[in-house]
Amino acid sequence: MTAVATAGTTGYSRVIAPPGWSRWLVPPAALSIHLAIGQAYAWSVFKPPLEKSMHISGTGSALPFQIAIVMLGLSAAFGGTLVERRGPRWAMTVSLLCFCSGLLISALGAFANAYWLIVFGYGFVGGIGLGIGYISPVSTLIRWFPDRPGMATGFAIMGFGGGALIASPWTTQLLTTFGRDNVGIAETFLVMGLTYAVFMSVGVLLVRVPPPGWRPAGWVPQEKPAKLISLHDVAANDAIRTPQFWLLWIVLCCNVTAGIGILEKAAPMVIDFFAQTATPVTAVAAAGFVAVLSAANMAGRIGWSSLSDLIGRKNVYRVYLGVGALAYAVVWSVGQTNKALFILGAMVILSFYGGGFATIPAYLKDLFGTYQVGAIHGRLLTAWSVAGVTGPLIVNAIADSGARQGKSGPELYGASFAVMITLLCVGFVANELIRPVAAKHHRPVAAPASRTEGSPA
Repeated sequence: MTAVATAGTTGYSRVIAPPGWSRWLVPPAALSIHLAIGQAYAWSVFKPPLEKSMHISGTGSALPFQIAIVMLGLSAAFGGTLVERRGPRWAMTVSLLCFCSGLLISALGAFANAYWLIVFGYGFVGGIGLGIGYISPVSTLIRWFPDRPGMATGFAIMGFGGGALIASPWTTQLLTTFGRDNVGIAETFLVMGLTYAVFMSVGVLLVRVPPPGWRPAGWVPQEKPAKLISLHDVAANDAIRTPQFWLLWIVLCCNVTAGIGILEKAAPMVIDFFAQTATPVTAVAAAGFVAVLSAANMAGRIGWSSLSDLIGRKNVYRVYLGVGALAYAVVWSVGQTNKALFILGAMVILSFYGGGFATIPAYLKDLFGTYQVGAIHGRLLTAWSVAGVTGPLIVNAIADSGARQGKSGPELYGASFAVMITLLCVGFVANELIRPVAAKHHRPVAAPASRTEGSPA
């Protein structure tokens, strides 16, 4: 069956781009989804009012976020193949329904003073929306931008990192307007759920896939590709049987663990580091530090991923992991006495954290081709689920243990920084071990098969 016939018989013809369609309309469609689901990074704004109004602990108030991140990885892993089969518009619609329904269920939970509904709505239902939405545009963007895959995926995934820059002040304003009691929290969830539904609908309506056989004008695939760039495709079920997949899993897990360890603890960390100096950091300044790190996270997603198109994915990960380990060492050894250097070092680490997310889809494409790259990406995101739990756990557990021993200030973080440096070194070694995928895993070139929507013929 030809690609055209497949598109027509399955109803995908409605999302195949007509002649003259600009591929530059696809990144904004992806951004509309990622900027919305990126609200997850602003969850901390809800923590204080939830703890006060519903009488729960700090650990309890973190539960919806933790479950959401776990569900992100699991839904991306188990739903990746289905997303590839059904296409980006279907995936974006599912993401819209789950993510916004999660916010509405949370509104009901807050209004009824039933915290378990917030955990279920935001964490479980909303987390499924996060995972499906996160991977929804990946393979489509790579097919529209085979000449610049790193830049293309960086544009979309930049939105997830930058979602908190919109959601954090907006949530604060809504809570100030409606109040920080149960009713005010419920109204905030309600307004956000409805608003994000409208915003995400733009992406659902705008997204298109390229016609079969489409290529950018003037672009010709490399006849002699770089060492790690494959001209062959590997199916998702075969990809997870390769050492390359699991080495990349280790790379992503180590890089994310190191970055999220700072991100989750950023405000109290900067306060602790300089509490005993002549220029202590106020709570307001600490909040500004979090915003700066979010900006670095977002900028790294587009900047470093675009650079990877020029210097190669393996080389840019050498920067993330090798220079990241050095940045951690500098922050620990010199940052205690130099506030500017502390902030700069943390920004570098968070830019690598964001860049790692944005570059990984293009790295997968280089190794496994474009066929089912979205499904492979979904399976790889289980590394994020693990890192999302272990990163904060490492930093918080070590800091809590140090506090019980009477330690204070930077002493609370020395051991966790050493762990993060070690993890980055492990990731660096794993990256060095990556080689081209063995030919036995390649899909037969001559084998006829129905392609996923928008796949080049």
